[in-house]
Amino acid sequence: MSSDGRKLRVAILDLYEGVPNQGMRCLRDILQAFGERCEAGVECDEFEVRIGREVPDLSYDVYLSSGGPGSPLDSEGSEWERVYFRWLRHVDRWNADPANPRKKKVFFICHSFQLACRHYRVAEVSKRRSTSFGVFPVHLMHEGLEEPVFEGLPDPFYAVDSRDFQVLKPHHNRLGEMGGRVLCLEKERPHVPLERAIMAIRFSQHMIGTQFHPEADAVGMSLYLRTEEKKQTVIENHGYEKWQSMVEQLEDPDKILWTYSHILPNFLDEAAAELVAAPI
Repeated sequence: MSSDGRKLRVAILDLYEGVPNQGMRCLRDILQAFGERCEAGVECDEFEVRIGREVPDLSYDVYLSSGGPGSPLDSEGSEWERVYFRWLRHVDRWNADPANPRKKKVFFICHSFQLACRHYRVAEVSKRRSTSFGVFPVHLMHEGLEEPVFEGLPDPFYAVDSRDFQVLKPHHNRLGEMGGRVLCLEKERPHVPLERAIMAIRFSQHMIGTQFHPEADAVGMSLYLRTEEKKQTVIENHGYEKWQSMVEQLEDPDKILWTYSHILPNFLDEAAAELVAAPI
């Protein structure tokens, strides 16, 4: 626990808009496992952002902002997005205030990552020519090799990718102003004359995000893909070979299981350590 005996308080911002998904289950499982192994207990609450317009207050230590369906561009100006970005500005003000020694840690996943890139103007968000869906290698840049949240990962490491949009053309001046940096890029495609998408960004000392799904649980995802309904959906949209490849790679202990057991656990370990060290 922290020096004042308080548990690590975590808020999950649910951006799935009521669409059935595996992401929320995976986040809950990671937090449960983390609470069982760490000295600081964990308290967790969930907030339905897009339908309920719900966002957490500033009493939490950690915020996990989920993936979600749809376009990260078409929601510009919507009521739920205004609520979401207002919450984000409140977090920024808190972290910028030297009177607040306990900083708020934020992790953006997939759809949330795209929204954060647009909000902070650190890169361009655009629609892909085709959907990226599967288990793919992610290549670390020099900054990614030095990133504590990626500690223990090989280069490349493997991640679950599911998106119709992409983040390109980093604005390095803006990233520099924020204390941010690009951490990794999508797989190399020598035969494709297109810029490689950004797969993770350290936005600031207290905020980080990934385009891929670090919460994807290999065992649960494999079982999910083997259900007849999901199997047929993947085959219809991406072909049988894609379905078979995903199942095989999910069962490889050096791929998704390794990513799952490192990125978010490292992030939570870092947050818990700061909570213990922070003055009351």
